Amino acid sequence: MNIALILSYDGTAYHGWQIQKNAVSVQETVTRAVQSVLGQTVSVSGVGRTDAGVHARRYVANFHADCAIPMDRLPLALNARLPMDIAVSGAAVVPDDFDARFQCTRKEYTYLICPGRIRDPFEVHRSYFYPYPLDVEAMNRGAQYFVGRKDFAAVRSVGTPVKSTVREIAYCTVDTVGPLVRIRVCADGFLYNMVRAISGTLLYVGQGKIPPAAVADILASCDREQAGPTLPPHGLFMSRLWYDGTPELDRFDLAGEIYLSGGAL
Repeated sequence: MNIALILSYDGTAYHGWQIQKNAVSVQETVTRAVQSVLGQTVSVSGVGRTDAGVHARRYVANFHADCAIPMDRLPLALNARLPMDIAVSGAAVVPDDFDARFQCTRKEYTYLICPGRIRDPFEVHRSYFYPYPLDVEAMNRGAQYFVGRKDFAAVRSVGTPVKSTVREIAYCTVDTVGPLVRIRVCADGFLYNMVRAISGTLLYVGQGKIPPAAVADILASCDREQAGPTLPPHGLFMSRLWYDGTPELDRFDLAGEIYLSGGAL
């Protein structure tokens, strides 16, 4: 049978989702837990890569295996074998051709910035501390220029080769939740470090280094040097996923709240 897992993780201790030769990854850790519980070799595939230090409030993975454990009990069995910074919240039998990566139609990432003179020591691994005020309204105006189907070569790092740097962003918003500035980006796909580069560009807008309308010119240039910096990974969360035509997942909440010391975001 083909089993889908809904999970979340704090990526601080991991070298991203993808299995690495010389570093601990989330994929390896989850795979070992599944193999331990089921007593068989499995291959766990995920909805996408996350870099070292990046978190996931919602993440979907799937694997093929024989499983006699009821789906409502499987998360409990897996969590007993997983470290405290990874948790499985749901499991479901899905069609044999379901693939967590290719059936996902849209993803949302959230980037958190903590502006101010004093950092919160409890959130240093889950938000980017920036010791100056930011113009959030200007950042949100600048964010709207990212929306649409466009070439995003100006906001990607050189990494895995891609056929095209064109993607479609459904929405890009900037607001505040408590003391934090929250950037949310939803798209049909992302380039390497794309959200972190978008966030760095919007940080420059919030500083007044870039006018909001200049974002359009930056994108049109396709020149990475004209955009803002790639912000550190620890402020980034995979926060929401969309699966169309997969009713087996409809009963699960794939829009995850991000809980920090100040409450839910």
